[in-house]
Amino acid sequence: MIAATNADAVETVALWHACGLTRPWNDPHADFALALATSTSTILLARDGDTLIGSVMVGFNGHRGWIYYLAVAPNRRRGGIGRALMAAAEAWLAEHDAPKVQLMVRDTNDAALGFYARLGYAPQAVVTLGRFLNGMVKP
Repeated sequence: MIAATNADAVETVALWHACGLTRPWNDPHADFALALATSTSTILLARDGDTLIGSVMVGFNGHRGWIYYLAVAPNRRRGGIGRALMAAAEAWLAEHDAPKVQLMVRDTNDAALGFYARLGYAPQAVVTLGRFLNGMVKP
């Protein structure tokens, strides 16, 4: 895995779109830029030669590690790339002394829920709450 640079933004966001990870109320280009702007987060990439085949955004807020935008090119799934990206993200968090990692999965995404369960992730007894601070309203 290699760390993304700003030059990888367009290609990475295109992968996120292809994998159905984006939503109209989140600007993936802003998410990408913000992840690279500080030392508390990064985006790790998997490449086959010059071709981007996977990515994962990882960050540590000082309390918990978080994973977002795990994406594997649809034509490259079931080849261990997702597992390798998750291992790299967990290693990055361990290097930053994160005691725990968490991630959010839409409750309708059975394939992702099964993938994470096979990696040893389990539902947590919490409810995620949120609100927009920029005046945006979810459509």
